[in-house]
Amino acid sequence: MDPAVLTLIVLGIMALLFVTEIIPLAITSIGGAMALGLLGIIPMKQVFSGLSDSTVVLFAGMFIIGAALFHTGLAQKIGITVVKKAGNSENGLMIALMLVTAFMSSVLSNTGTAAALLPVVIGICASAKIPASRQLMPMAFAAGIGGIITLVGTPPNIIINGALGQAKLPQFGFFEFAWIGIPLTIAFMLYMVTIGKHFLPSHDGNAKAEVAQEVDANDISNDPKKMWYSGIILIGVVLFMALSTTLKKIGIDVPLHLAAIIGAVLAVLTGCLKEKQAYQSIDWVTIFLFAGMMPVASAMNDSGAGQMIAHAVVDIMGDNPSPYFATAILFLLSCVLTQFMSNTASCALLAPIGISIAQAMGASPHAVLMAIGVAASCAFATPVGTPPNTIVLTPGNYKFMDYVKAGTPLIVVCFIVSLVIIPMVWPFNMP
Repeated sequence: MDPAVLTLIVLGIMALLFVTEIIPLAITSIGGAMALGLLGIIPMKQVFSGLSDSTVVLFAGMFIIGAALFHTGLAQKIGITVVKKAGNSENGLMIALMLVTAFMSSVLSNTGTAAALLPVVIGICASAKIPASRQLMPMAFAAGIGGIITLVGTPPNIIINGALGQAKLPQFGFFEFAWIGIPLTIAFMLYMVTIGKHFLPSHDGNAKAEVAQEVDANDISNDPKKMWYSGIILIGVVLFMALSTTLKKIGIDVPLHLAAIIGAVLAVLTGCLKEKQAYQSIDWVTIFLFAGMMPVASAMNDSGAGQMIAHAVVDIMGDNPSPYFATAILFLLSCVLTQFMSNTASCALLAPIGISIAQAMGASPHAVLMAIGVAASCAFATPVGTPPNTIVLTPGNYKFMDYVKAGTPLIVVCFIVSLVIIPMVWPFNMP
């Protein structure tokens, strides 16, 4: 059988397993790579090559640095300080909460940020006599959308950058994502305080057990010295990443993954978290999911499966396909997938296809990939779309339809903003 067809069959099975989660996501990803190796579509030595990819190292380092802020109590302190200054008004509290959550999520784990702020929000809502359900969902959404602002804010950003590197195309800069991330965050906040708040339920949740569980899970030290250390480490790593291109010009070459690992090592050496806590802080599902999809992406490219899909889509769109139309379709596809499956998986699945479609149209793939990555982070319409949504489900006493009501209009807002901003910043015309 043709290698491209075999690859598409494997990819279809993987997509089904990703959506249904009959087996764990990481096993599906690694299993897909193994299947492609056994079928001879990729060399066996390439099956586990994703585990040695520099992006995987970057993931691990940033997970540990983020955990240091939570274990020292700095993340919680930032949240308490900012949110308390907002006063007791519902809108004021919501704005402050969304700001601090989006800011923290731009450089920290979205899941960790939501987990750290959960008990803070519930406590403040209790003292302000505001139902926690009015604030927890905006916080969860802010954790998702704030991650778009920087390269390390959310896994889809790193994945689309990795896909560009794999295709030997220029990659996005560390803060380049902010061109779309900041407008989306502003649009999201305006939506929540005007329209979105009317879709939020007003009822109390099952908060006490959840708060105790989150505090115990974070094992907070509250040592001021360690808080300073963790903050300085994070700032230092982010600065190195942001200035990596400039530093390279003066002979200082510090790759992103190396900066992340140096920061992670310093976090352990300074006592911000213990070695065991550092290992536990790494999201191994994300690591193996990404590592497994790297050889799958290579198979898509080498076997011609990506080009086959691309040409099929282009043929459906007609002789002169519009890059705007193709970008819109891929945004919607990525967005639908991410409501029911991991944003990492949906983005990794579509990134190589997006590159192939863009190249088949003679357009620059950067706008297309950015749309796929942004859409993968717009998991607002279901409680399972992203971990922050799941974290607030029980304490907010939310129902499935609560997410649909508040999240679906937000997706429409993000879709419109993205289709306006993305082509302006990353034109379709090939340089």
